[in-house]
Amino acid sequence: MAPARVLVVDDSPTMRGMITAVLNSDPEVNVIGQCGDALEARAKIKELNPDVLTLDIEMPNMSGLEFLEKIMTLRPMPVIMVSSLTQRGAEATIAALEIGAFDCVGKPQPGDIRPFQELVEKVKAAAKSGSSYQHMRRPAASAAPAANANAKVDYRVGRKVVAIGSSTGGVEALIEVLKNFPVNCPPTVITQHMPATFTKSFAERLNRLCAPQVHEATDGARLEIGRIYLAPGGDRHLTIANAHAPCCRLIDKPPVNGHRPSVDVLFDSVAELAGRNAVGVILTGMGRDGASGLLKMRHAGARTIGQNERTCVVYGMPRVAYELGGVETQLPLNGIGEEILKLTAARKEGSD
Repeated sequence: MAPARVLVVDDSPTMRGMITAVLNSDPEVNVIGQCGDALEARAKIKELNPDVLTLDIEMPNMSGLEFLEKIMTLRPMPVIMVSSLTQRGAEATIAALEIGAFDCVGKPQPGDIRPFQELVEKVKAAAKSGSSYQHMRRPAASAAPAANANAKVDYRVGRKVVAIGSSTGGVEALIEVLKNFPVNCPPTVITQHMPATFTKSFAERLNRLCAPQVHEATDGARLEIGRIYLAPGGDRHLTIANAHAPCCRLIDKPPVNGHRPSVDVLFDSVAELAGRNAVGVILTGMGRDGASGLLKMRHAGARTIGQNERTCVVYGMPRVAYELGGVETQLPLNGIGEEILKLTAARKEGSD
């Protein structure tokens, strides 16, 4: 396979140099050009026809978000956002992922390229998705529903807990799955691979879009009906604990499958604590994190769902989970939310 051809767009010459050096260190990647702003990048895209774009959020003349919207409208292609690790940068990055950016990475300090090591793998995955990228993109989420948007849904909440894992493409996927959850949804715990400063902004965005309450998980938070808990990015894993009064636990443990928090760690704890009283869901993402944990959940009696290949931005995590036997049912993204509610609904009186 030919090297992934990358165009680097950033207003900082230092940052452009760092990104280029990291990407060119891998023989499967070739940086074919650098640009300092969106206007220059527009011309270079036409001239060079890159496979992947790395794009800064804050740039002169036209912001990265504005430029991304134009790209996704006029020439959909894989774009990886490079954002400052600030609250403002996090909010802009979440918006970019909703618009259709492939993934994001945080900017390191000058001279420290270690935070960019993951960029190489993301670029290679993005290049592989490029041929069908236009068909995979979906419209950004609509405005937040009213608090009573699901008032007419005949949903009787059961005693089950829902655990969801996702990575690349997960922002759009999670919004699609959760946007129609009723206000009395089952307790739901989520691990989404994302830099530490971004998960708070993402939880806030989900909270505005969804009828249930969405929070970044805190240690000891009780699992309650109508609440969704998102694993905070950083140095701890999200698990659930305490069979008599289930709650979130944030634990110190080395990265698993290269991730912290890890989907496998979450799923393992759900398998152990909830067993058959759980539903596990694995969505789009690179690698294999969550695959073995989902298999453990299924062996423990949980119902399990995997996103199908056609609707995944990256059919990595769901593919491995399916091949291991952890996925009971594969579904397109737009059918997963409904299936979760069906599997967690309490039986009506008089039913067998």
